[in-house]
Amino acid sequence: MVRFKNRWLLVEFVDMSTVDASAGKEPLSSRSLDGRLIYNALRDSVVSNFGDTGWGAVGMSLTVKYFSPTTNLCIIRVARDHHRIAWGAVTLLTGIHDIRVIPRVIHVSGTIKHAQLSAIAHNREVIARFRTKVKDAALRRESYDDYLARSTREIEALQD
Repeated sequence: MVRFKNRWLLVEFVDMSTVDASAGKEPLSSRSLDGRLIYNALRDSVVSNFGDTGWGAVGMSLTVKYFSPTTNLCIIRVARDHHRIAWGAVTLLTGIHDIRVIPRVIHVSGTIKHAQLSAIAHNREVIARFRTKVKDAALRRESYDDYLARSTREIEALQD
């Protein structure tokens, strides 16, 4: 029996409206963005930058396994042999469904377990940054603790 070898990309999508305060748009977390839209944007990016040959190489193995609209964190699975094409397509991505984003590849892993551990650690860092911005201590404690517990369960439940 042959084992399929994958690479797992942990990607954060930084919203351009938070980078450029003069944009006047609502933040990314309040707009509708999901795994399906990210997959479609990745497919379009692979086709436009690497052509049909690039899409033929990564198309069968490319999947978006997890996306969190709160932290804008995404876990993408792709075949090991062609993960650089997917990584390049993510890097060259400028927008998802008319939402301008800057993708940042945080971690590349050979196993889902290490991608999960890195995602949980990154979620904790992002939530810690969110907590420093909130003035009300009670709101800060409860809502973010609930989110961390829920997102940790969701990430740990991912299967290959």
